[in-house]
Amino acid sequence: MSLPKINEIFFPDESCAYYNNDLGVILYNNDSLKLMDLLIELFPEGIFDMIFADPPYFLSNGGITCHAGKMTKVNKGEWDKSKGVNENHEFNLAWLSKCQKLLKKDGTLWVTGTNHVIYSVGFAIQQLEMKILNDISWEKPNPPPNLSCRYFTHSTETIIWAAKTKNSKHKFNYELMRNLNRGKQMKTVWTISAPNNEEKKYGKHPTQKPYQLLERIILACTDEKDIIFDPFSGSSTTAIAAIKNNRFFVGSELDKEYINLSIKRIEDAIESKKNHINLFEVNL
Repeated sequence: MSLPKINEIFFPDESCAYYNNDLGVILYNNDSLKLMDLLIELFPEGIFDMIFADPPYFLSNGGITCHAGKMTKVNKGEWDKSKGVNENHEFNLAWLSKCQKLLKKDGTLWVTGTNHVIYSVGFAIQQLEMKILNDISWEKPNPPPNLSCRYFTHSTETIIWAAKTKNSKHKFNYELMRNLNRGKQMKTVWTISAPNNEEKKYGKHPTQKPYQLLERIILACTDEKDIIFDPFSGSSTTAIAAIKNNRFFVGSELDKEYINLSIKRIEDAIESKKNHINLFEVNL
């Protein structure tokens, strides 16, 4: 099944780092807010069926965590440092408002976060009069221990699922989710492990999300040939899930290091998909 051709929908500019016409994949090395402004000019009525966003959590402020059994500072990069509650919220409101404009009328948005950011995201979504559909608790089975012994061990992240407006008729593949959950309604607590070594074989991103999480999100609310956007692509797990499930993907990432990592992962996923198709044809 062929996906829409890239050059029929988007016109890659100088910030385009990678695109594949046959599978419908395009990745920009650009500031996400600037890119979204360009896309809004091209598609004022919206173009995306789904947006997944893993924004800065603003938690790299000198705290500590446990990594490989050792104490280490939480420092994911300058992009993750807090600028204060008000400025952080203004940033969230800005990128969320652009995402809302880029969604089709019945499109939906998924946003991940910890307590450092998710309450601001939720408030901004309400300010924009989007419709919150669910809040998912993603439980991590083997979280790092809390070294200070003064708090409960952090073992979850929240994922907000919201529709573009209160009048949106969002898509939900209920039967598929029910089947994946052994014939029972899927609940809002998802137990999914962190990315495994195979997912990090080309390198790792400090906030990389597991493939299983993105696949479930994509399967829950999109169909084949739908168009998915990720404004903070990181190592492009969203792209991998889109490729493997025959969805069109557009992403943006500012850091060149993670663009290079993403390209390796995307090309690997495309090659695996081709090999799978060839094997299927041989077996026929």
